[in-house]
Amino acid sequence: MEKQQALIIVKSDGVQRGLMGKIIQRFERVGLTIIGFKFVWADKETVVAHYPETDVWFGKVGERTLGNYAKKGLDAKKIMGTNDPIEIGKLVKKWLIEYFMESPVLVMALEGYDCIEIVRKLSGNTIPLLAAPGTIRGDFSHHSVDHANENAIPLRNILHASDAVEDGIKEVNLWFKKDELFNAKRADEHIILGKKK
Repeated sequence: MEKQQALIIVKSDGVQRGLMGKIIQRFERVGLTIIGFKFVWADKETVVAHYPETDVWFGKVGERTLGNYAKKGLDAKKIMGTNDPIEIGKLVKKWLIEYFMESPVLVMALEGYDCIEIVRKLSGNTIPLLAAPGTIRGDFSHHSVDHANENAIPLRNILHASDAVEDGIKEVNLWFKKDELFNAKRADEHIILGKKK
């Protein structure tokens, strides 16, 4: 069994509220290894690339948003200016980009066995109301879908966490250059080389 990698981003609300240390601790306590770590102002190009640019993704996000609006009796066209799921998905992506760029973000690459599943379990549901107590979002996030929908803003939920093995690999490679990542094998090689000198 190979180790997996996951990307964690403590978003602007987590940074602004001073939660970085508490969030880092949650992942370290279970034994996941931090192989990349940086505190950065995210550039727009990276954030745009972080979220898919396909009509399928835009449509999925738009349909979910329309469903949330319908449940609450909100008029999507009045709030969003359209009922087209793809156009709504594009608008949501624009909000997400702005959210990521409000302040610096903390970006971590984690590694471990079953890393993705552990990261998702610790992070909790992306909707804070549905996140169980004891999870990061359950303990630290209170933003509601209703508030986000009524104010046409993204749901503020503290962090991003990779949700599939393929996403973990893609996202770590997007946010980190190879020489910014630590791995135990490379560290061992440096120690051996150091002894030879």
